[in-house]
Amino acid sequence: MRVAESISDDVADRLDYPTGFVPALLDPGRVTPSLVAGPRGKAANKRFNVYRNNVTVSLIDALAAAFPATMRITGETFFRAMARFHARETPPTSPLLFEYGRDFPAFIERYEYAQSMPWLADVARIERAWLDAYHAADAPALPPHALASFPAEALGDAVFEAHPSTRVVRSAYPALTIFSANRGSGPVGRIEAREPESALITRPALDVEVRRLPPGADVFLGSLLAAEPFGSAAAAASAGCPEFDLATAIVVMLEAGAFAAPGRMRT
Repeated sequence: MRVAESISDDVADRLDYPTGFVPALLDPGRVTPSLVAGPRGKAANKRFNVYRNNVTVSLIDALAAAFPATMRITGETFFRAMARFHARETPPTSPLLFEYGRDFPAFIERYEYAQSMPWLADVARIERAWLDAYHAADAPALPPHALASFPAEALGDAVFEAHPSTRVVRSAYPALTIFSANRGSGPVGRIEAREPESALITRPALDVEVRRLPPGADVFLGSLLAAEPFGSAAAAASAGCPEFDLATAIVVMLEAGAFAAPGRMRT
């Protein structure tokens, strides 16, 4: 009976291993899990601390690779400190490291020491959208002549399928201008832009493309991406933005390859 109880307890401990291991792995304030042991059953505090530090550094490095413009804006020291707090708060949920960091823009938005840069979170959102577009599935873009195949009276009911890479990021700040200025390695001059900017991110071919959307086009494309009919999307954009120009928005969406399949009729 004692042997059976011992085995049962050991199995229970091992089944509960992730519960004790993962929080301790990301929080240096926690003690080394009891099941982590060195040779001859000795405590492995030093070894676990080294492993814990390596894991944290790898997550910080993954964020630095995904958000280079954000890091260039803040400086490496600030960025890595901010990323360390994020890594401790939000462990990865996917074995694919490029998936890590989806919550990082929202973390930046509420990070105490980034409040003097209110546009920084939106710059990070554009970077995340860029990375998602880069890794999105391939698909042929909607050809420019596709709209001509719709009878004029039927176009208003057409619903379009989004290209897998398409993302729209809306910002109350000139986030796209700031992103573009800091994405490369050249010197960054004074940025004079002050107006809100919305970005369209696509990858119709091999390269990711980022465009600034004209007024109202963000609402129009956002509605189409949400599977709203063409007519409803145009009406919503016109109602929200008197400067909205439908013809310009259509040209942008076709040139960018924002949609993948021919329009279909909503029934």
